[in-house]
Amino acid sequence: MKRISILLLALVLTAKLAEAQNFGNQAITYEELYDDPYGINKFFLHLQPLYADVFATNVNAGFGIAANYYLKDKADFQANFRQAYTRSFDLARDAAIKNQVVLNSPNNFTYFEMGGTYHVKDEESDTETKLILYSRKYAKGNRWAAHVPEHTVVPSKVRKIIGVRAGGFAFDTSIDLESITQEQGVTLVDEAGNPFPENVYSHTNQVVSGGYIGGSMSWIKNMAIKPDKGYGVLVDDLILNTYFDFMIAPGVTLDEVQYRDPLQNNSIRRFSADVVDTKIWGYRIGIDGKYNRELGWAYGAELGSRPGIKGRGFYALVKISIPVFSTNMNHSREAFGK
Repeated sequence: MKRISILLLALVLTAKLAEAQNFGNQAITYEELYDDPYGINKFFLHLQPLYADVFATNVNAGFGIAANYYLKDKADFQANFRQAYTRSFDLARDAAIKNQVVLNSPNNFTYFEMGGTYHVKDEESDTETKLILYSRKYAKGNRWAAHVPEHTVVPSKVRKIIGVRAGGFAFDTSIDLESITQEQGVTLVDEAGNPFPENVYSHTNQVVSGGYIGGSMSWIKNMAIKPDKGYGVLVDDLILNTYFDFMIAPGVTLDEVQYRDPLQNNSIRRFSADVVDTKIWGYRIGIDGKYNRELGWAYGAELGSRPGIKGRGFYALVKISIPVFSTNMNHSREAFGK
Protein backbone atom coordinates (compact mmCIF):
# COMPACT_ATOMS: atom_id res chain seq x y z
CA MET A 1 0.00 0.00 0.00
CA LYS A 2 2.85 2.34 0.85
CA ARG A 3 4.49 1.71 -2.52
CA ILE A 4 1.20 2.37 -4.33
CA SER A 5 0.79 5.68 -2.47
CA ILE A 6 4.30 6.76 -3.40
CA LEU A 7 3.68 5.78 -7.03
CA LEU A 8 0.40 7.74 -7.15
CA LEU A 9 2.11 10.78 -5.61
CA ALA A 10 4.87 10.57 -8.22
CA LEU A 11 2.31 10.36 -11.02
CA VAL A 12 0.42 13.39 -9.69
CA LEU A 13 3.61 15.45 -9.43
CA THR A 14 4.64 14.40 -12.94
CA ALA A 15 1.23 15.38 -14.30
CA LYS A 16 1.38 18.76 -12.56
CA LEU A 17 4.89 19.40 -13.90
CA ALA A 18 3.79 18.48 -17.40
CA GLU A 19 0.78 20.78 -17.06
CA ALA A 20 2.98 23.66 -15.92
CA GLN A 21 5.43 23.14 -18.75
CA ASN A 22 2.62 22.89 -21.28
CA PHE A 23 1.02 26.02 -19.89
CA GLY A 24 4.27 27.91 -19.72
CA ASN A 25 5.48 27.43 -23.30
CA GLN A 26 2.79 27.89 -25.95
CA ALA A 27 3.08 27.38 -29.70
CA ILE A 28 1.16 30.10 -31.51
CA THR A 29 0.64 31.39 -35.02
CA TYR A 30 1.30 35.07 -35.53
CA GLU A 31 1.95 37.90 -37.96
CA GLU A 32 5.36 39.57 -37.79
CA LEU A 33 4.88 43.33 -37.65
CA TYR A 34 8.58 44.18 -37.75
CA ASP A 35 11.97 42.80 -36.71
CA ASP A 36 14.63 45.44 -37.33
CA PRO A 37 17.26 46.12 -34.63
CA TYR A 38 18.80 48.78 -36.87
CA GLY A 39 15.48 50.63 -37.09
CA ILE A 40 15.71 52.29 -33.68
CA ASN A 41 15.15 55.96 -32.98
CA LYS A 42 18.17 58.25 -33.22
CA PHE A 43 17.66 60.60 -30.27
CA PHE A 44 16.59 59.84 -26.68
CA LEU A 45 15.96 62.48 -24.00
CA HIS A 46 15.81 61.18 -20.40
CA LEU A 47 14.21 63.04 -17.52
CA GLN A 48 15.59 61.54 -14.32
CA PRO A 49 13.38 62.27 -11.30
CA LEU A 50 15.54 60.08 -9.08
CA TYR A 51 19.10 58.94 -8.66
CA ALA A 52 20.80 57.62 -5.53
CA ASP A 53 24.59 57.86 -5.16
CA VAL A 54 26.17 56.03 -2.23
CA PHE A 55 29.53 57.83 -2.42
CA ALA A 56 32.16 57.35 0.28
CA THR A 57 32.98 61.07 0.06
CA ASN A 58 29.37 62.29 0.04
CA VAL A 59 26.17 60.22 -0.01
CA ASN A 60 23.56 62.07 -2.05
CA ALA A 61 20.33 61.73 -4.03
CA GLY A 62 18.69 63.97 -6.58
CA PHE A 63 17.50 64.51 -10.13
CA GLY A 64 19.07 64.73 -13.57
CA ILE A 65 18.73 64.84 -17.32
CA ALA A 66 20.43 62.71 -19.97
CA ALA A 67 20.51 62.30 -23.75
CA ASN A 68 21.62 59.68 -26.31
CA TYR A 69 22.22 60.04 -30.03
CA TYR A 70 22.86 57.14 -32.45
CA LEU A 71 24.81 57.84 -35.63
CA LYS A 72 23.68 54.92 -37.81
CA ASP A 73 25.90 51.89 -37.16
CA LYS A 74 29.06 53.96 -36.67
CA ALA A 75 28.87 55.53 -33.23
CA ASP A 76 26.63 56.77 -30.46
CA PHE A 77 26.96 59.69 -28.06
CA GLN A 78 25.68 60.42 -24.57
CA ALA A 79 25.55 63.27 -22.06
CA ASN A 80 24.12 63.53 -18.57
CA PHE A 81 23.82 65.98 -15.69
CA ARG A 82 22.86 65.24 -12.07
CA GLN A 83 22.37 67.36 -8.96
CA ALA A 84 21.29 66.70 -5.38
CA TYR A 85 17.73 67.76 -4.53
CA THR A 86 18.38 69.84 -1.42
CA ARG A 87 20.90 69.89 1.44
CA SER A 88 18.91 67.13 3.21
CA PHE A 89 19.77 64.80 0.31
CA ASP A 90 23.41 65.97 0.20
CA LEU A 91 24.86 64.62 3.43
CA ALA A 92 28.30 66.27 3.37
CA ARG A 93 26.77 69.67 2.58
CA ASP A 94 24.11 69.20 5.25
CA ALA A 95 26.76 68.41 7.86
CA ALA A 96 28.82 71.44 6.77
CA ILE A 97 25.85 73.79 7.16
CA LYS A 98 24.80 72.34 10.52
CA ASN A 99 28.34 72.62 11.90
CA GLN A 100 29.31 75.81 10.08
CA VAL A 101 32.42 77.34 11.66
CA VAL A 102 34.72 78.11 8.74
CA LEU A 103 33.82 80.75 6.17
CA ASN A 104 33.70 78.43 3.14
CA SER A 105 30.30 78.10 1.50
CA PRO A 106 29.50 74.36 0.97
CA ASN A 107 28.57 73.53 -2.62
CA ASN A 108 25.80 71.27 -3.91
CA PHE A 109 26.80 67.91 -5.33
CA THR A 110 26.71 68.24 -9.13
CA TYR A 111 27.94 65.87 -11.82
CA PHE A 112 28.34 66.33 -15.59
CA GLU A 113 29.53 63.89 -18.22
CA MET A 114 29.74 63.79 -22.01
CA GLY A 115 31.20 61.11 -24.26
CA GLY A 116 30.86 58.81 -27.23
CA THR A 117 31.25 55.19 -28.30
CA TYR A 118 32.80 54.07 -31.58
CA HIS A 119 31.28 50.84 -32.90
CA VAL A 120 34.25 48.57 -33.49
CA LYS A 121 31.90 45.72 -34.38
CA ASP A 122 28.21 46.21 -35.13
CA GLU A 123 26.41 43.22 -36.55
CA GLU A 124 23.05 41.47 -36.66
CA SER A 125 22.48 37.80 -35.89
CA ASP A 126 19.60 35.37 -35.49
CA THR A 127 18.34 34.46 -32.03
CA GLU A 128 15.17 33.57 -30.18
CA THR A 129 12.98 35.86 -28.09
CA LYS A 130 10.81 34.84 -25.18
CA LEU A 131 7.55 36.80 -25.05
CA ILE A 132 5.01 36.72 -22.24
CA LEU A 133 1.47 36.05 -23.43
CA TYR A 134 -1.40 37.88 -21.80
CA SER A 135 -5.11 37.49 -22.30
CA ARG A 136 -8.03 39.11 -20.48
CA LYS A 137 -9.27 35.68 -19.49
CA TYR A 138 -6.32 35.47 -17.03
CA ALA A 139 -7.87 38.25 -14.98
CA LYS A 140 -10.66 35.90 -13.93
CA GLY A 141 -10.03 34.12 -10.66
CA ASN A 142 -6.46 33.46 -9.56
CA ARG A 143 -5.00 31.98 -12.72
CA TRP A 144 -1.94 34.27 -12.68
CA ALA A 145 -1.23 33.22 -9.11
CA ALA A 146 -1.85 29.53 -9.69
CA HIS A 147 0.12 28.97 -12.90
CA VAL A 148 3.38 29.83 -14.58
CA PRO A 149 2.66 32.76 -16.97
CA GLU A 150 2.20 31.64 -20.54
CA HIS A 151 4.98 32.55 -22.92
CA THR A 152 6.09 31.77 -26.41
CA VAL A 153 9.52 31.65 -28.02
CA VAL A 154 9.81 33.08 -31.52
CA PRO A 155 12.77 33.53 -33.89
CA SER A 156 14.07 37.10 -34.05
CA LYS A 157 17.13 39.20 -34.77
CA VAL A 158 19.50 40.83 -32.31
CA ARG A 159 22.04 43.56 -32.93
CA LYS A 160 25.33 43.20 -31.04
CA ILE A 161 27.73 46.11 -30.68
CA ILE A 162 31.28 45.99 -29.34
CA GLY A 163 32.43 49.54 -28.74
CA VAL A 164 35.30 51.70 -27.53
CA ARG A 165 34.20 54.54 -25.23
CA ALA A 166 35.80 57.85 -24.31
CA GLY A 167 34.69 61.13 -22.83
CA GLY A 168 35.01 63.70 -20.09
CA PHE A 169 33.44 64.27 -16.68
CA ALA A 170 33.44 66.77 -13.84
CA PHE A 171 31.86 66.87 -10.40
CA ASP A 172 31.74 69.25 -7.47
CA THR A 173 30.97 68.28 -3.88
CA SER A 174 31.31 69.38 -0.29
CA ILE A 175 33.64 67.25 1.85
CA ASP A 176 34.06 66.68 5.56
CA LEU A 177 37.68 67.73 6.10
CA GLU A 178 37.70 67.00 9.82
CA SER A 179 37.07 63.26 9.40
CA ILE A 180 39.32 63.05 6.33
CA THR A 181 42.35 64.65 8.02
CA GLN A 182 41.85 62.45 11.09
CA GLU A 183 41.62 59.37 8.90
CA GLN A 184 44.77 60.28 6.95
CA GLY A 185 46.67 61.53 9.99
CA VAL A 186 47.43 64.97 8.54
CA THR A 187 46.93 68.51 9.86
CA LEU A 188 45.93 71.68 8.04
CA VAL A 189 48.38 74.57 8.47
CA ASP A 190 48.10 78.27 7.65
CA GLU A 191 50.57 80.52 5.80
CA ALA A 192 52.73 80.82 8.95
CA GLY A 193 52.79 77.05 9.49
CA ASN A 194 50.41 77.15 12.45
CA PRO A 195 47.99 74.20 12.73
CA PHE A 196 44.23 74.40 12.40
CA PRO A 197 42.56 74.74 15.85
CA GLU A 198 41.73 71.44 17.55
CA ASN A 199 38.10 70.37 18.04
CA VAL A 200 36.87 72.79 15.37
CA TYR A 201 34.82 71.33 12.53
CA SER A 202 36.27 71.98 9.07
CA HIS A 203 34.87 71.42 5.61
CA THR A 204 35.64 72.56 2.07
CA ASN A 205 34.71 71.88 -1.54
CA GLN A 206 36.28 69.39 -3.92
CA VAL A 207 36.22 69.86 -7.70
CA VAL A 208 37.29 66.95 -9.91
CA SER A 209 37.57 67.02 -13.70
CA GLY A 210 39.00 64.48 -16.09
CA GLY A 211 38.25 61.86 -18.69
CA TYR A 212 37.52 58.20 -19.16
CA ILE A 213 38.25 55.47 -21.68
CA GLY A 214 36.86 51.97 -21.81
CA GLY A 215 34.85 49.38 -23.67
CA SER A 216 31.21 48.40 -24.00
CA MET A 217 28.94 45.61 -25.18
CA SER A 218 25.39 46.34 -26.32
CA TRP A 219 22.41 44.26 -27.37
CA ILE A 220 19.48 45.71 -29.30
CA LYS A 221 16.18 44.04 -30.15
CA ASN A 222 13.38 45.81 -31.99
CA MET A 223 10.63 43.41 -32.94
CA ALA A 224 6.87 42.96 -32.60
CA ILE A 225 4.39 40.25 -33.50
CA LYS A 226 0.60 40.02 -33.55
CA PRO A 227 -0.74 36.59 -32.51
CA ASP A 228 -3.64 35.39 -34.64
CA LYS A 229 -6.17 35.31 -31.81
CA GLY A 230 -6.62 35.66 -28.11
CA TYR A 231 -3.57 37.81 -27.34
CA GLY A 232 -2.47 41.39 -27.80
CA VAL A 233 0.53 42.69 -29.78
CA LEU A 234 3.81 41.43 -28.28
CA VAL A 235 6.88 43.69 -28.35
CA ASP A 236 10.56 43.34 -27.42
CA ASP A 237 12.44 46.60 -28.06
CA LEU A 238 15.08 46.66 -25.35
CA ILE A 239 18.37 48.52 -25.87
CA LEU A 240 20.82 47.17 -23.27
CA ASN A 241 24.36 48.47 -22.78
CA THR A 242 27.11 47.27 -20.41
CA TYR A 243 30.46 49.03 -20.01
CA PHE A 244 33.76 49.22 -18.14
CA ASP A 245 35.81 52.43 -17.93
CA PHE A 246 39.12 53.63 -16.54
CA MET A 247 38.85 57.18 -15.17
CA ILE A 248 41.66 59.68 -14.80
CA ALA A 249 41.38 63.21 -13.38
CA PRO A 250 44.43 65.47 -13.63
CA GLY A 251 42.30 68.17 -12.05
CA VAL A 252 41.59 67.33 -8.39
CA THR A 253 41.39 70.55 -6.39
CA LEU A 254 40.41 71.30 -2.80
CA ASP A 255 39.46 74.84 -1.79
CA GLU A 256 41.54 76.38 0.98
CA VAL A 257 39.83 76.65 4.35
CA GLN A 258 39.10 80.16 5.62
CA TYR A 259 38.67 80.52 9.38
CA ARG A 260 37.89 83.65 11.40
CA ASP A 261 39.97 83.14 14.55
CA PRO A 262 38.40 84.72 17.69
CA LEU A 263 41.72 84.32 19.51
CA GLN A 264 43.48 86.59 17.01
CA ASN A 265 41.10 89.57 16.89
CA ASN A 266 38.79 87.73 14.46
CA SER A 267 41.43 87.84 11.76
CA ILE A 268 40.89 85.48 8.83
CA ARG A 269 43.40 82.67 8.66
CA ARG A 270 43.78 80.61 5.49
CA PHE A 271 44.62 76.91 5.58
CA SER A 272 45.71 75.00 2.51
CA ALA A 273 44.09 71.60 1.94
CA ASP A 274 47.06 70.37 -0.12
CA VAL A 275 48.16 68.11 2.75
CA VAL A 276 45.18 65.84 2.01
CA ASP A 277 46.11 62.82 -0.12
CA THR A 278 44.19 62.52 -3.36
CA LYS A 279 44.22 60.09 -6.27
CA ILE A 280 43.78 60.91 -9.94
CA TRP A 281 42.55 57.54 -11.19
CA GLY A 282 39.43 55.43 -10.83
CA TYR A 283 37.27 52.87 -12.59
CA ARG A 284 33.63 51.83 -12.99
CA ILE A 285 31.38 49.12 -14.39
CA GLY A 286 27.87 49.94 -15.44
CA ILE A 287 24.66 48.94 -17.16
CA ASP A 288 21.99 51.00 -18.94
CA GLY A 289 18.67 49.89 -20.35
CA LYS A 290 16.01 51.72 -22.33
CA TYR A 291 13.28 50.97 -24.86
CA ASN A 292 12.82 52.05 -28.47
CA ARG A 293 9.59 53.94 -27.90
CA GLU A 294 8.47 57.49 -28.48
CA LEU A 295 7.54 57.62 -24.78
CA GLY A 296 9.10 55.13 -22.37
CA TRP A 297 11.38 54.71 -19.38
CA ALA A 298 14.99 53.72 -18.67
CA TYR A 299 17.27 52.58 -15.88
CA GLY A 300 20.96 52.48 -15.06
CA ALA A 301 23.47 51.45 -12.40
CA GLU A 302 27.19 51.89 -11.77
CA LEU A 303 29.72 50.56 -9.30
CA GLY A 304 33.31 51.68 -8.96
CA SER A 305 35.79 54.12 -7.48
CA ARG A 306 36.00 57.79 -8.48
CA PRO A 307 39.12 59.96 -8.55
CA GLY A 308 39.31 62.36 -5.62
CA ILE A 309 40.03 61.86 -1.92
CA LYS A 310 42.32 58.87 -1.40
CA GLY A 311 40.46 56.07 0.36
CA ARG A 312 37.05 57.64 -0.31
CA GLY A 313 36.46 56.94 -3.98
CA PHE A 314 34.03 54.00 -3.75
CA TYR A 315 30.53 54.64 -5.04
CA ALA A 316 27.38 52.78 -6.07
CA LEU A 317 24.87 54.60 -8.26
CA VAL A 318 21.34 53.79 -9.44
CA LYS A 319 19.17 56.02 -11.61
CA ILE A 320 15.67 55.91 -13.06
CA SER A 321 14.45 57.88 -16.08
CA ILE A 322 10.71 58.56 -16.41
CA PRO A 323 9.74 59.60 -18.99
CA VAL A 324 12.13 59.06 -21.88
CA PHE A 325 11.24 60.82 -25.13
CA SER A 326 12.69 59.58 -28.42
CA THR A 327 12.47 60.30 -32.12
CA ASN A 328 14.13 59.17 -35.33
CA MET A 329 14.42 62.89 -36.30
CA ASN A 330 12.66 62.22 -39.61
CA HIS A 331 9.01 63.15 -39.25
CA SER A 332 8.15 61.93 -42.71
CA ARG A 333 9.26 58.40 -41.76
CA GLU A 334 8.54 57.95 -38.04
CA ALA A 335 9.25 54.56 -36.51
CA PHE A 336 6.45 52.24 -35.49
CA GLY A 337 4.46 53.84 -32.68
CA LYS A 338 4.29 51.65 -29.65
